[in-house]
Order: sequence, then C-alpha cells, then structure tokens
Amino acid sequence: MNRNLALEFVRVTEMAAIASARLMGRGDEKAADQAAVDAMRAMLDSVDCQATVVIGEGERDEAPMLYIGEKVGTGRGPALEIALDPLEGTTICAHGGYNAISVMAIAEAGCMLHAPDTYMMKIAVGPECKGVIDIRVSAKENLKRIADAKKCRIQDLTAVVLDRPRHTDLIAEIRSTGARIQLIGDGDVSAAIATATPDSGVDVLFGIGGAPEGVISAAALQCLGGDFQGILQPRNAEEIARAKKMGVDDINRVFKIDDLARGNVMFVATGVTNGNFLDGVIFKPWGAMTHSLVMRSESGTVRHIRAEHHFDKKPRY
Repeated sequence: MNRNLALEFVRVTEMAAIASARLMGRGDEKAADQAAVDAMRAMLDSVDCQATVVIGEGERDEAPMLYIGEKVGTGRGPALEIALDPLEGTTICAHGGYNAISVMAIAEAGCMLHAPDTYMMKIAVGPECKGVIDIRVSAKENLKRIADAKKCRIQDLTAVVLDRPRHTDLIAEIRSTGARIQLIGDGDVSAAIATATPDSGVDVLFGIGGAPEGVISAAALQCLGGDFQGILQPRNAEEIARAKKMGVDDINRVFKIDDLARGNVMFVATGVTNGNFLDGVIFKPWGAMTHSLVMRSESGTVRHIRAEHHFDKKPRY
C-alpha cells in the first residue's frame, strides 16, 4: 500500500471534521453525523483506490451512504478495505464536549474483520503491556499484569470505562483494586488510543462498546505497537445471525489484535472538538484550522498534521 495514500486519506477526515464541527454544541446529533458522512463520502471519491467499506454507517438498508459493502474511491489503484466513523462521538459534538473525532482505518483487502453492528467486550493497552492482557480473566487480574509490566503499583494505574449502567460491576471491581478510573460518556476509540499515548495518563481501556469501533481501535493500536482483545456481545438472535452472515462462526471467540486488523494498516483521524491527543477544528474568517493524526503500522510512523484550509480555494463544507 502506497504510503502517499495516508496523506490522501487525511484530507478525507479533515473535510468530515470541518463539516461536523460547524454543528458543535447545537444539540443535533443526526445533523452533525450527516454532515460528516456527506463530506467524507464526497472526498473519498477523489482518492485513487478501489476500496470497500467494511465498517461503516450500517448495512445498505440502514444507511444511504458509507454503508457496509459500498465501493469508494476512483476505481483506480490498490484494492483496500476501509473502516470508518465520520463522527466518532456524535453526542460529544452535539453537546460541545471533548474527544469527538473523524476517523478511518485502511488495510489491504482481506486484512480487516467485517464486524457486525453489535457490541463488543474490549480491553486495550499500550506497547509496554503487549502480550500480557487476557480478556478471559478478571479486570483485577489484568490490572495486576499491567502493573507488573509497567513496574508500578495497581494504585498508580488509570482505567478508562464508558459510563454506562452495564459497567456497574466492572467499575466496582476496578475500584476494589485501588486503581483510578476515568469515566467517559462516549468516544472509546480515542480512549483506546490514549492507552498507547505516553502523556495521556491512561493505562487500560475496559468494557463493552461498539464492535465497529473495536476494529478501528485495533487498527490504531497496530500502528502504535499496543494490544487489543475483544469478544462480541450480541444482544439478540438477530444480531447473532447477522454476525454469522458476516463470517463470524464462533460468537464467543476471543478476537486478538491480528484478527481484527493485520498487515499494512493505516490510521487517520482529525479532531472535531478538543481532546486528549487532537485539537478540535478552529474556524477563521478565511477558513479553518485542523489537527490530524496519521499513522502507519509498516513503518511505525506517527505524524501530527496541522493544516490551514482556505475556503476561497476549496469546497466550503
């Protein structure tokens, strides 16, 4: 996969971020998400590739654009798979909160799990703890392993957990170990990346969130040298059937990071609102300023890109 494609794809997340950032704090989640989808779809058609959306806005009957299985790109260039979330943190953006991003993960064809739109139990850590986690054991045991790997006390660790009623027991277990907890309302892709960001203060992500976001998180952690495991958590028979239709034979399977995203993986994200590792879009009289992250697993390169967008010379999203 040509490394220059990474800079082409960051143009896609930049435009989606600018479009959704215009609706920051206005309380309309659907409008913010739709603006990001429209901008991302338009920009994808300018990228020289033959790409298939494997993680998107839903199945074709649920999403008019960026649906699972949709073909994007110019039709010229390499065959790729794309996992995307035009606006990860729709509620965050609508309420003017922190850590809303526009995000994409790109891999060569056949290298990314086609995850159904259901839930996934997840654990994510940074490079120091690669190979020590096991989603099948308790949070307490995983925290002990992480503390041993980092040569610190469990009390020095910080775990990120989505603030949901389903995590009541998990939160109580983590608290019983003495570890600190950061509860978040949304945006567990950003939280997973934070585990591999040295200055974030975050050591591990626990809990149940969206399976599509799990694949995107795994792709990001592949680039950063971290680790990720997940187990699908379908809510009903319909979701089990959908998972099997998409090729998941064992619904209880532990998906390791290489099962979710392998090979030459690219990850791009642009901040919509201010966050732990990306600044949000800033509008100026002449246009907008964006802050993006571009990563490649093959080289381990991590680039932070700050861009000025002059609307008199490009589309006004």
